[in-house]
Amino acid sequence: MAKVFSLAEVSEHNTNKDCWLIIGGKVYDVTKFLEDHPGGDDVLLSSTGKDATDDFEDVGHSTSAKAMMDEFYVGEINSSTIPKQTKYTPPKQPHYNQDKTSEFIVKILQFLVPLIILSVAVGVRFYTKSSA
Repeated sequence: MAKVFSLAEVSEHNTNKDCWLIIGGKVYDVTKFLEDHPGGDDVLLSSTGKDATDDFEDVGHSTSAKAMMDEFYVGEINSSTIPKQTKYTPPKQPHYNQDKTSEFIVKILQFLVPLIILSVAVGVRFYTKSSA
């Protein structure tokens, strides 16, 4: 029967001399693999203390890389000790309605354009009377 570890227990193994990862609900001691990892040991060390499944899957490891994992297997993770990820919900903000902004501009123009035309017409009339 596989040994079951808590997240706190696995998190203690977070150095280049003792490095454990959680991937797919399983715990792996990858200390001996740190120097050989194609992405460098920093990538593995940055994935300690958390569920690294998404990190592992996002890279797109080959089937041979996945097969290698068996030799580093040390046990299972007690999933109840891993905090659940919550979905990001953006803060509530008033909705910007571009249509209302353009409605406002149209209303201003509906008022100003006739006023400008009227002013020009009156100005032309006074100019033609005073020059005659």
